Amino acid sequence: MRILTSVLASSSALLSGVVGSASAACARLAFSRVSYGRAYPSSMPAAACKAAASSSAAADADAGAQKPWLFVGLGNPGRMYKGTRHNVGFEMIDAIAEAERISVSSKQFKAIVGKGLIGDVPVMLAKPQTFMNASGESVGQLVAYFKIPLNQLVVIYDDLDLPFAKLRVLPKGGHGGHNGMRSIIDHLKQSRNFPRLRIGIGRPPEEMGAISFVLRSFSKQEKEELEMTFQRGLQAVRIMVREGFNKSATFVNTPQPLEMLNR
Repeated sequence: MRILTSVLASSSALLSGVVGSASAACARLAFSRVSYGRAYPSSMPAAACKAAASSSAAADADAGAQKPWLFVGLGNPGRMYKGTRHNVGFEMIDAIAEAERISVSSKQFKAIVGKGLIGDVPVMLAKPQTFMNASGESVGQLVAYFKIPLNQLVVIYDDLDLPFAKLRVLPKGGHGGHNGMRSIIDHLKQSRNFPRLRIGIGRPPEEMGAISFVLRSFSKQEKEELEMTFQRGLQAVRIMVREGFNKSATFVNTPQPLEMLNR
């Protein structure tokens, strides 16, 4: 009897270990295939996945899920605003999406949204379609529905107070007179504790008002310079999700050799 009991206990432990491993593997497969879109080939039989799933509580799987980073680029929807200074946030999102092969095409919560991976880290990319001054309507809903921690919400937007094509990463702050940021803070219950990536668009000429300036398109030379800015922004985003906010901020905010010469 003691031998039989020992055998049964060993068999139960072995089965539990196998099912646990299968459950974890299936959860990873479901995450990469369904939730965040980049498909990876699977060597696990479908039957094993089904058996593992039935033996694992849904709450356990949810508790172990990694919350995605949410990168929101601000801008105005529509052709007439494409390529304008106020829309550099949209363009930065497009640059990330292209480099990481993330399709930004799903319509959710008044935004165009894409889900994918940077390395093995889940991310969401969003471009609110509410027009700039109401951006918070979309961002607030995205944050609430997907339960995004505020330290993983990164808003990307144009900044008149930064020299053209310069980047600045900050962990938190006010709206600085930017109406899109003002709206987001309002819809996050006045919380300012979320990171932001600011893209400098420079100051308008003396004879031009700020509104006319931010809605003006870039020159050919400015577009070429911005491409380098977007590449640097992409590197900053990759560092942020893989190595943490502080390393990304150091990378962006530390003057480069040419910048130091021009100071």
